[in-house]
Amino acid sequence: MERASLHLDPYLHDPERWGVSLAQMTELMIPCLDAARAQTVVEVGAFAGDLTRVLVDWASSRDARLLAIDPAPQHDLVELARESSTLELDRRTSLEALPDVPRPDALIIDGDHNYYTVSRELALIEQAAPGLDFPLLVLHDVCWPHGRRDDYFDASLIPESARHAVTGSAGGIYPGDPGVRPDGLPYPRSAAREGGAGNGVLTAVEDFVASRDHLRLVVVPAFFGMGVVWHRQAPWADEVAEILAPWDRHPILQRLEENRVRQLAERHARSVEVWRLQARISRQQAVLERVLRSRAFALAEQLSRTRVRAGVARDQPAVSRDLIRRALDDQ
Repeated sequence: MERASLHLDPYLHDPERWGVSLAQMTELMIPCLDAARAQTVVEVGAFAGDLTRVLVDWASSRDARLLAIDPAPQHDLVELARESSTLELDRRTSLEALPDVPRPDALIIDGDHNYYTVSRELALIEQAAPGLDFPLLVLHDVCWPHGRRDDYFDASLIPESARHAVTGSAGGIYPGDPGVRPDGLPYPRSAAREGGAGNGVLTAVEDFVASRDHLRLVVVPAFFGMGVVWHRQAPWADEVAEILAPWDRHPILQRLEENRVRQLAERHARSVEVWRLQARISRQQAVLERVLRSRAFALAEQLSRTRVRAGVARDQPAVSRDLIRRALDDQ
């Protein structure tokens, strides 16, 4: 399907243009759905419905059905579900909803980005669709920052033994730094440490696929990473492989994505420095404003002028309210 025929606005709810929506991968995802002859698609984690709009347009021309699972749907997604006859909205968490979902042809997993949740989503999918019935899986955020670092929609839903300490107010995250830094990107619900066992979306997917030789995993390293998993013996497996193989961990894409996320982080770091300087200037201005209004400064100003007139401070300008006010206005 041509891109022009789809309702595609990947920056609809992304004013900073971070490229956060999986809709950025439409031109690869839709051909895979077509190759798999998907008639029922489940989207886990639809949020405001940016990708869902694309899927609704796609489904409406193919008599397909969509189910969006999201415990905290945004207004636009709720309205989309109300208006569309092809879309059903389930407001439960994925782990609550998936056991009740009949086997779909394809699932898009972009919900709670942590090892515990993704591992259990995959287990529930396999339980409902073992063997050749295994559906086409599309997963988002298999690259930085959540490929190797958990993030929790609600940490209380994750057993304490399965979750990591989070960054909280300690700082943010930065590509290439496994810890936390003051000027890092603000991910307060992400793990305070990147890497290691049981940490991140890609780690969960790799662990799942590693023990199942019949499954294939492709990683497209762009826009935070799209992972695709399918059964090697599925009737449509070769068609999907032909679409995705050229993109699988492509080194040029990897370098582009690494550069892209670093630029995002650098821009934020510069903004943090500007905010700090602005806060510092505001504090200095407040102090000077108090000084200007003080009786002590009035006396100092009078003494300074007297010294200048008397020739005692001939090489120094008189300290005055006007001098300080001009300095404040320059800021």
